Amino acid sequence: MKTYWIQGAATLALASALGMAAATAADKPAALIIAQGGLGDQSYNDLAFSGFEKAAKETGIEGKPVESKDVVAQATEILRRASDADFGLIIDLEYSHGEPMLEVAKDYPDTKYVILNQVREGANIASILFQEQEGSYLAGTLAALVTTDTSIKGINAEPIIGVIGGTKSAGIDKFIAGYIEGAKAANPDVQVKVAYSNNFGDPAIGLQMAKAMFEEGADIVYQVAGGTGMGVIQAAKETGHYAIGVDTDQDGIAPGSVLTSMVKRTDVAVESVFEDYAADKFPAGQTVTFGLKENGVGLSEMKHSKDLIPAAILEKVETAKQDILSGKIKVWNVVDQGYPDYLK
Repeated sequence: MKTYWIQGAATLALASALGMAAATAADKPAALIIAQGGLGDQSYNDLAFSGFEKAAKETGIEGKPVESKDVVAQATEILRRASDADFGLIIDLEYSHGEPMLEVAKDYPDTKYVILNQVREGANIASILFQEQEGSYLAGTLAALVTTDTSIKGINAEPIIGVIGGTKSAGIDKFIAGYIEGAKAANPDVQVKVAYSNNFGDPAIGLQMAKAMFEEGADIVYQVAGGTGMGVIQAAKETGHYAIGVDTDQDGIAPGSVLTSMVKRTDVAVESVFEDYAADKFPAGQTVTFGLKENGVGLSEMKHSKDLIPAAILEKVETAKQDILSGKIKVWNVVDQGYPDYLK
């Protein structure tokens, strides 16, 4: 697929750029608006795009990714140009587009819109939520149990772990709160260092921040920062410590240096809503949730690290998973419940 860029007000309308003629609803193509960090982040955007490509192939409906060099500032422009281009379905991965989408969607009642990671009410908007806190709870449980086990190479005796988020926002803090809750449940004495890169596309920042955490005693750092998080993984590799990946299975990026990845199946969600659109079953006005139960989130298979981790630790992580599935553990959700005391 070719990616179409929206670069500024002087750019030709996207409809003209694509040369699209009017089409029937069944023939109208779908657009995937790429979030901060862009394609190539080996994380959130890339995984979502893989599901988008798969659905386009399976349904026979043309799909086009849309990128902008300033995706946040150009929110309304991007959405309006995509709508004017006669896309029938617009799936938006960028969190900051939620509010602008409400206004734009009203002006294009025949276009179907999808926003991820938040709920926006509209007759032609579908919202997709993930229970990232559930998968992050398991990541925190694993990290807290591993961080004092000095039988594992690269682990010191100090109960210190870390997490680096891309921005201070409810969408990111949903991961972080779950991670801390899982860690504290496993070891109340564990210290969790929290920092924000304020960037989703700069690995150099992630590298610097993660190295600082490692120097402060952390031996495991969870990255929730998209492309910036590639630097966290690199720092773990260079220092002999561990990173925890996010969104996609990042274990293979630095085999043996990524303890696990908290996989968020944006590919499954995007593919599902695309196929619903093709089948004229679009969940307009609805919120669709993907959690541990729906296989929407969870830990990676840990192909490169499982042999390093004592069986007793893996069993405790599995117990935590089953307790979430059974409802015995209800993980805190900052979007619904606000901020817990440990993250205020």
